[in-house]
Amino acid sequence: MLGTYNLPLLIGGVLSAGAAILHLLIIARGAAWYRFFGAGEAMARAAEQGRWYPAVVTAAIAALLGTWSAYALSGGGAIPALPLVRPVLLAITAVYLLRGLVILPVLILPRTEATAFGLWSSAICLVFGVVYALGLYQVWRQL
Repeated sequence: MLGTYNLPLLIGGVLSAGAAILHLLIIARGAAWYRFFGAGEAMARAAEQGRWYPAVVTAAIAALLGTWSAYALSGGGAIPALPLVRPVLLAITAVYLLRGLVILPVLILPRTEATAFGLWSSAICLVFGVVYALGLYQVWRQL
């Protein structure tokens, strides 16, 4: 039974779900969490002032990550097939990898400085992208 599942995509689904839950926790915990997780001072201040857009933007990111989780779990065989699973997983993988690699120009170009948030968020996205890519490669013909 275990052989019918794709472990990298299952792991990718769990990672994306965890990231979605984290974004919901950020909304619930407020400005201090927006600051800690690198959303920027403007978002943190807006959350402190009770403005709607930090929560809406963060909830939209959580929804997107939740959708990405569902697609990974679908491609990994844990839930029924979702529509267009192959191209959607390819697009998700590309987004994660590109987001992970976006830090490279910052590290290479003179007069640019990488922030701690930029470094660790890029590293996380790169890991997620590699996990998705490995899983997608393994199941490509079955999708």
